[in-house]
Amino acid sequence: MSIRPIVTLGDPRLRLPGARVERFDKELHTLLDDMIETMRDAPGVGLAAQQVGVALQVCVIEVEGQVHELVNPRIVQLTGEELDLEGCLSIPGFFADRLRSEKAVIEARNRRGRRVRLTGTGLLARAIQHEFDHLQGELYIDKLPPDAEMIPVSELRERAAGDDGGTGPSDGREEARDGELATMA
Repeated sequence: MSIRPIVTLGDPRLRLPGARVERFDKELHTLLDDMIETMRDAPGVGLAAQQVGVALQVCVIEVEGQVHELVNPRIVQLTGEELDLEGCLSIPGFFADRLRSEKAVIEARNRRGRRVRLTGTGLLARAIQHEFDHLQGELYIDKLPPDAEMIPVSELRERAAGDDGGTGPSDGREEARDGELATMA
């Protein structure tokens, strides 16, 4: 396993729709292992293949200690609405309020090609939708309203410090575990 560089905003590879995976082989397993290690190191709660420069329909998500590997996913159900802060490892240092469905159901294959179905609410639903968008070559900022405010992480930390006596958020994974703020990928 190795940590791969994360592609950031402005790199055209982020905008490439992923190709379907046809072979569930050692090369795919290595990609998935590297993506999990990269996501954890960043730290984030999700990572799409485009974010490590690979245009494939592959993403990983880790919420509440559970890792989900999704290959060739398709969203089969979205319900409700929820406005919450969202960030992205490919747009480091900023968050914005983004409207998403509060519940998401996705079907995919795992690393061995077996069918999996994942249902999520809250952070997991947001991560499912965020990573699925990446696989289509889209970023969370693409569907923000024109008057949306991009909030620097430093400002969020200042706000949190004022609310909790100085023990505000320090990074995306800790914040996601606390349910306050999450850096997707």
